[in-house]
Amino acid sequence: MAETANKPGDTPRGTLAIRTVAMPADANANGDIFGGWVLGQMDIAGGIAASERCRGRCATVAVDAMTFHLPVNVGDVLAAFAEVVKVGRSSMTIRVEAWATRRMSGEQVKVTEGTYTYVAIDENRRPRPVDPDTPERMET
Repeated sequence: MAETANKPGDTPRGTLAIRTVAMPADANANGDIFGGWVLGQMDIAGGIAASERCRGRCATVAVDAMTFHLPVNVGDVLAAFAEVVKVGRSSMTIRVEAWATRRMSGEQVKVTEGTYTYVAIDENRRPRPVDPDTPERMET
């Protein structure tokens, strides 16, 4: 039976930032992958996008929204796609979608989406300005 969290024709938004395999050590007692593991992978993906946008170090300061649509299963390949949606003086808002490719069927489904806020920081871990004219570097 096909999963129904996605609308027909749905495709990932943003640029592929990471891919990884969900392993048994990442699962809870029910056999589903921990939501915190998925959130962490999405944070890594968002951090890559933010770091490339600000051309340097950044720190996660908030997870502004998170929606879990479907579980991730052991053996699924999790892909996280990131998109810069807003740039402030020192902060960046990054939208991240996580999609799973099901191990047995090969079906690709959106499992989670969220909005993260990062702040560009200097060598002293203090906020620093983000150049408003610098484009993202992530390859499409």
